[in-house]
Amino acid sequence: MTKVKICGLFRPEDIKYANKLKPDYMGFMFYKKSSRYVSPEQAKELKQMLNPEIVAVGVFVNEPIEFIADLVEQKIIEMVQIHGDEDAAYIAELHERISVPIIKAVRVKDASSFDGLENYACDYFLFDTYKKGMYGGTGERFNLTLGDEKRIGKKYFVAGGLDATTVGEVLEHTYAMGVDVSGGVETNGLKDENKIAAFIEAVRSKEND
Repeated sequence: MTKVKICGLFRPEDIKYANKLKPDYMGFMFYKKSSRYVSPEQAKELKQMLNPEIVAVGVFVNEPIEFIADLVEQKIIEMVQIHGDEDAAYIAELHERISVPIIKAVRVKDASSFDGLENYACDYFLFDTYKKGMYGGTGERFNLTLGDEKRIGKKYFVAGGLDATTVGEVLEHTYAMGVDVSGGVETNGLKDENKIAAFIEAVRSKEND
């Protein structure tokens, strides 16, 4: 079954939507330049509200490993998503330091973006759209035909420009284990319960087809 990850939850209302609609994963954004940023203290409070069946993912951009490890040890997050310029050595050290799964985000610019994936000691990849100066959140799609399943070699998520009307195409043209959405389920920068419901329904109905 295709997994659904709703990223960028930062309000109590967002958690209520998640608890009601039950995505598989939800993401806390610890990148301070993001409009969806949450502090460790905020994330801790929100995590206490979250249905324990939903996996809390921490999203990080070029953060010290100790900062991430502390959030894992406090059980604020149960999975880590690395979304910056972190190299294979960083991922390897993080893998040794924490005991939860790691998602390495790859910003896809062209076919060469898939080179060297075997060097990363992560559990999953997440493919998002490359845009200069941005670490995700572009709201744009990348060319789904660029990826080669043999080169990828791990289970992966797809993000970038997804909403209830476009996610079906991703499921048709990739073998993604999951899809990741944030802006595509928002209205005026805030999570929209109806759009989240429509997105999850679009994924589930596609599977039934």
